[in-house]
Order: sequence, then structure tokens, then C-alpha cells
Amino acid sequence: MEEATGKIKKFEEKPKLFMGNKINAGIYLLNPSILDRIELRPTSIEKEVLPKIAAEKKLYAMVLPSFWMDIGQPKDDITGLRLYLDSLRKKSTSRLAVGDHIVGNVLVDESAMIGDGCLIGTDVVVGPGCVIEDGVRVSSCNVMLGVQIKKHACISSSIIGWHCIVGRWARVEDMTILGEDVHLGDASL
Repeated sequence: MEEATGKIKKFEEKPKLFMGNKINAGIYLLNPSILDRIELRPTSIEKEVLPKIAAEKKLYAMVLPSFWMDIGQPKDDITGLRLYLDSLRKKSTSRLAVGDHIVGNVLVDESAMIGDGCLIGTDVVVGPGCVIEDGVRVSSCNVMLGVQIKKHACISSSIIGWHCIVGRWARVEDMTILGEDVHLGDASL
């Protein structure tokens, strides 16, 4: 890639040999005429179309100045979350939550409510509209929009999907993933 212009000299998806320090993050801004280049069959744009456009010297890239990581696996989501929160600690500490109930890097949406006696962190994101009741423990978790976590539940190394309810004294751990609107009963393991 030419640094000054962003023009891509050669495009190869997942090369076996090192080609440079830039990656394809899979975010595209394309002219609709690109559709004329795609045959009416299963086609890989990255393997069949973009290399041809690069060879024609018509493919450009924009380097994103922020954090990026592939999170193709659930465990990668937790790792990415930790790395992102570490980057916030270095670049934008004011965005991280603080308080007696917060340990380490934690990001809490302003609309979330956290009860008394909770311990949140390290490496936790609490999404919009979440309600975390008294005495809850949460670590290394992504807690998404509208989640309710009832009193004294303990959640670690897990992803809690949108609008889930985790019952009182429940334990959720070891890369558990709760999909959207899952209701986990009281004292569940």
C-alpha cells in the first residue's frame, strides 16, 4: 500500500507469506458498479474481485487509527474486551467507571444501575439499561443491553446476551454464552 495515497499495490486475502503490516478488516465502501464484477455464483469478493481491482490500480485503503481485533470465537470476544479496556485505560481513562464497587478496567453505560455491595471487574462492560442488583459479582464479562442480574449472582468469563435475566445466587462461568432473552432461574449453575 502506498502510504501517501492509500493505493493498494496488491491484494491477497490471508497471505501465507508476510506482505506488509496492514490487514483487511472487512469494512468496505464500494461503488455500486462493483456488482458488475461479481458473477452470479458463490463468489469471494476478497479472493476474486478485490485482487483484480488492485491489479487495475483502482483499489484504495484507509488506515483506521483505533483498536481492531477479530472476534470470531466467543473467547476472542472476552480477550478483545480486555484489550479494548486496556487501551481505554491508556488513552481515555475518564470513560472507565470508578467507585468502591469497581475493580480494574470497567465500562458501564450511564443508563445502567448497579446495586449496593456489588463487585464489578476487572474487564467488564455493562451495556445500556442493565440492572445489577445488590451483592452481585461480575468479572471478565460482556453484559449486553437490558440485562437483569438478580441479587448475589456471580458471573465470570462469560457473555450475557441482550435482555437476559440471571436469577438470584446463580453462577455463570467458564465461557458461558447466554443468547438473547434467556432467563436463568434462581440458584442455577
